[in-house]
Amino acid sequence: MKRIYQLIVLLFVGLPAMAQVTRPQATPSLKVQGTDLDYFQPKEYIIGGTTLTGASFIDKEVIITLSKLIKGETILLPSEATSTAIKTLWSQGLFDDIELNISKLTDDTVYFDIKVVERPRLSSFELNGLSKSQKTDITEKLNSKSGKTIINENTYNSTTAVIDKYLAEKGYFFTKIDYKTKPDPNMENGVVLQVFVERGRKVKVQKINFTGNKEFKAAQLRKYLKKTKQRAFYKIFGPGKYSQEKFKEDKEKLIAKMQDKGYRDAVILRDSVYRNSDKTVGIDIDIYEGPKYYVGNITWAGNAKYATKDLTKVLGIEKGDIFSEEKLGVKLHGNGAESEDVSSIYLNDGYLTFNVEPVQTKIYNDTVDLEIRIYEGPQYTNNRITVKGNTITNDRVVLRQVRTRPGDKFSKEQLIRTVRDIGQLGNFDESKTVPTPKPNPADGTVDIEYAVEEKPSDQVELSGGFGGGRVIGTIGLTFNNFSLRNILNPKAYKPLPKGDGQKLSIRGQTNAKYYQSYSFSFSEPWLGGKKPVSFGISAFTSLSSNGASAGSSNLQKIRLNGVTVSLGRMLKWPDNYFQLTHSINAQQYILNNYPGYLFTTGTSYNFNLTQEISRDSRNSPIFPTEGSFFKFTIQATPPYSLLNKVNYETASDKKRYTFTEYHKWKFEGQWFQRLAGKLVVKAQAQFGFLGSYNQAVGQSAFERFKLGGDGMQGFDFLQGSELITMRGYANNVVIPSSATTPGQINIAQQSGSPIYTKYVMELRYPVIASQQATAFIVGFAEGGNTWNKFSDYNPFNVRRSAGIGARIFLPIFGMLGIDYGIPFDKIPGVQDFGRQRFMFSIAQQLGGFN
Repeated sequence: MKRIYQLIVLLFVGLPAMAQVTRPQATPSLKVQGTDLDYFQPKEYIIGGTTLTGASFIDKEVIITLSKLIKGETILLPSEATSTAIKTLWSQGLFDDIELNISKLTDDTVYFDIKVVERPRLSSFELNGLSKSQKTDITEKLNSKSGKTIINENTYNSTTAVIDKYLAEKGYFFTKIDYKTKPDPNMENGVVLQVFVERGRKVKVQKINFTGNKEFKAAQLRKYLKKTKQRAFYKIFGPGKYSQEKFKEDKEKLIAKMQDKGYRDAVILRDSVYRNSDKTVGIDIDIYEGPKYYVGNITWAGNAKYATKDLTKVLGIEKGDIFSEEKLGVKLHGNGAESEDVSSIYLNDGYLTFNVEPVQTKIYNDTVDLEIRIYEGPQYTNNRITVKGNTITNDRVVLRQVRTRPGDKFSKEQLIRTVRDIGQLGNFDESKTVPTPKPNPADGTVDIEYAVEEKPSDQVELSGGFGGGRVIGTIGLTFNNFSLRNILNPKAYKPLPKGDGQKLSIRGQTNAKYYQSYSFSFSEPWLGGKKPVSFGISAFTSLSSNGASAGSSNLQKIRLNGVTVSLGRMLKWPDNYFQLTHSINAQQYILNNYPGYLFTTGTSYNFNLTQEISRDSRNSPIFPTEGSFFKFTIQATPPYSLLNKVNYETASDKKRYTFTEYHKWKFEGQWFQRLAGKLVVKAQAQFGFLGSYNQAVGQSAFERFKLGGDGMQGFDFLQGSELITMRGYANNVVIPSSATTPGQINIAQQSGSPIYTKYVMELRYPVIASQQATAFIVGFAEGGNTWNKFSDYNPFNVRRSAGIGARIFLPIFGMLGIDYGIPFDKIPGVQDFGRQRFMFSIAQQLGGFN
């Protein structure tokens, strides 16, 4: 009978521990081997020792310590101490079964043995129901768990959380996940966790509902959610898929927009995303607007360098204005390279450690009083200027672009301009050019280090054009970081001498015996190495014929030879973005029974002087987002007909055109402006006019403008004509409306026109912006036309086109482009009315570095 009572009491003692079992196979208990316990008279024992059996992958001492059955401690038996020990071990989630035994019991000493069955460990994941890329991404996020994690509820929960978060970011909102396990033969006690994922469908937002809004209309609030849009019939391309991460960003921007309108207390009280259908979700947002606040009194503290009235003028915020923390931050700290803000006027005047902090000193009713506290600090002078990371380009090439000169006051504006100018070299990754000012408070100086990273800059052009019924191939090599002084140094060839920032270009075009053209150019941006005076020299020769043998009466050919020498310099007035360039050109045209010009046989010489003034403030050479580019060019020959005594009314063609005479005027302007986010607009206008000195001589037979096409038509390259691209139209087909007969149309296409105008409007959006590649898509509209005389000129009478395109810049390939243009105006008399919808261009880069 005593045994029965002992058994009943043992069951009650072990019952709390058994209640902790989370899996059916676990049956923890306290067992006594060969010893009876008196359950009616508990007795205190000293623990003589505790052993742990069945554990191979965990620290046994740690488990024994957690059980609190530690040698030397006292324990009352029977009591809840044993069930507590079992519960504690169960809570660790490490075991599938736990059994507590008394292995030995003496008068005052007890020995325990804890027998466990370890849970399996995670060896790897097996993902099902996902794409290859999704499996790769999720596996990377889960891999840290492999080999160490015990398979338990926490494993399932954390894995589910990782997969849910990843898929939610991709737009999969209703995801179902299930699990199975299978033994891993390659790992002792290891299992493979099989994950079965039902992604469901990506969902869109059917409706966004707002509550709590009084001053803001729901439509206005929805506009503030830039990346989370509800469906609407007029949204042709759809509102896009719902993204949890984008919605989170949008909520922050929504509140920022409301606060920018003066509602500084605005907050989202709650929001919920709920299932609307298998394809859509609904969003409810409850907001608190609060009152609209206005700026009260503005006081300044700490300003000694500049008077309060001057700082107030720069701030541009007055009492009674709507209170906006965003606007206040921009006016105090700026948001761009050329910002007119309080910080910039100090930082541009040497106050490197300047700091400004707006403090809301009083808030009453709907008014906020501000005190703007300024710490001016000392004025710093530039000391040591260094550059690092230029493994190919010589230090002096980089340092001559630096505008933060030693001895000058520190200037934020000059620092940013230096970063731009280094990027304009084309030898470095613009995004990796980082200036680091290192102030020396002891002597009031600052050292500036410019960190740069080289990128491939040498280029090869490979292109094909179609002209005159024949395919013409082009190859061009351009070395943008050439070093002429090392031309005789064999060790400097990698594959050519580099590092001095000079440019060497060689280009050739050919169609076998029908057409050949070769050109060479060299430029030095700093002639002598001390001043920004550029020097350039170029030469070309080209030959075009009908392929007839030499001496044949049917032979038609034209040869052109030319040399150009130029000098240019950077200007400081009106500002230091201007550059002035002078060049002298000598060209020779040799025609033999060659049609398309004002004479067919003879030799003509073109000696001209070119003056060019330009201004370039674009912030990037590849994808400008702000700034502009202007260029005005005048090219003129001597007025031979006004200086000699030749009667050009009766002169032969040979006499009339021996020396080409003309004056040529060109203008080009480009503007870049960021519209919203990453969207950039480009506006461009071009104009060209070729004039004559003497009506008896007439206009020049050469130097005319040919409008239309991709600008790469090899048959016209370097043949005394300027090719102006215009997407949507074929090469040279945008001819004057006065050319109506087939003969006139043919001559107009071949010889070009003396007047042209072209306009371009582009919307550009980057899709890739990294060191490896820059890519952007383009939507464009163009208009342009040509005229034979000013009396017919009408800048609003243009041929129009529109379309889309893409550009991608790869460091090893250069700029690749493709455009699809739709012409709106037919050009009668030319093939297919002048249409050419697809255009492709490629300019490959070669040359790497270590």
